[in-house]
Amino acid sequence: MLSTVFQGMGSLCSRHRHYNEGDTEENAQAAEIERRIAQETKAEKHIQKLLLLGAGESGKSTIFKQIKLLFQTGFDEAELRSYISVIYANVYQTIKILHDGSKEFAQSESDSLKYVLSPENKDIGEKLSAIGGRLDHPRLTKELAHEIETLWKDSAIQETYSRGNELQVPDCAHYFMENLQRLSDVNYVPTKEDVLYARVRTTGVVEIQFSPVGENKKSGEVYRLFDVGGQRNERRKWIHLFEGVTAVIFCAAISEYDQMLFEDESKNRMMETKELFDWVLKQPCFEKTSFMLFLNKFDIFEKKVLNVPLNVCDWFKDYQPVSTGKQEIEHAYEFVKKKFEELYFQSTGPDRVDRVFKIYRTTALDQKLVKKTFKLVDETLRRRNLLEAGLL
Repeated sequence: MLSTVFQGMGSLCSRHRHYNEGDTEENAQAAEIERRIAQETKAEKHIQKLLLLGAGESGKSTIFKQIKLLFQTGFDEAELRSYISVIYANVYQTIKILHDGSKEFAQSESDSLKYVLSPENKDIGEKLSAIGGRLDHPRLTKELAHEIETLWKDSAIQETYSRGNELQVPDCAHYFMENLQRLSDVNYVPTKEDVLYARVRTTGVVEIQFSPVGENKKSGEVYRLFDVGGQRNERRKWIHLFEGVTAVIFCAAISEYDQMLFEDESKNRMMETKELFDWVLKQPCFEKTSFMLFLNKFDIFEKKVLNVPLNVCDWFKDYQPVSTGKQEIEHAYEFVKKKFEELYFQSTGPDRVDRVFKIYRTTALDQKLVKKTFKLVDETLRRRNLLEAGLL
């Protein structure tokens, strides 16, 4: 927009050579352009740049969608409809992963029989696996939904699903499998919740501008939030966004301590997150940048940690359970939080000790919690700005 204004200024200046300088209309136009430039420059200074970083599957994009729902206009019907193909792909790919996983376990496990599909479901399984492997997925009809539901309820598939951490089963699996009939309706339009659960890998860079306190810009900061893909092959794009960042929001999926990377099944996801966080902390351009660490997917973590010990992950191998139930969940969470705190201070040089560092427990699918968290982030950053301006 400013480039257009500058072009306008250039043409005005050239015309001033041909017309009398007393031409009041030309002078008025030039004054208006100068006013607009000053106004836009002032507005730009008021906008704070936030960078949303994290490994793949950390929940970054779900946070991003929540911000759009909470602090912008949300999704119109066209945008909701654009997720139909994504949701269908999630359904077909999930049932393929589970079907193929059950076959693999049936061939390799000592108790192989519990992973064998019932005879009447074998043909359905092969058919759905073939559909899931296609690049173009068909519309989810009532007939296909019924077949998927039948296969989903097979005891072999449920046994396989219980080992989903070994198979790259997406977090949205259970939600979509429980809503198949609604998803297959001929007039189906995704709900906001469907969109939040929908999994599509972010490629490139997406951004939104918002204010956590509403449209009245005088009442709070305005933020420009950038989300970039978390997979390894997307990270080369990050460096171009590192300049002029007010705060980095780093998402760490704490429930993934027993899972492997999608792009490298020999690498533990939590170990990848640890290394990535360490690398980001040490970037030269983040010397004075605030860090907001979102320990995300707490809802999955609290269910998993009572059944899968934290010490299956090398980073947490010194963890010792002390209790049961809710107390044990809190103990495990505090242990993980402390590990990230230690990593932050180990990776923060003496020249960076005055930058802000905050940790938040988050569940990206919980809209109320995300709203509360961003209000806290906003308060922290506004306080930081007042301190730097000498007003506190």
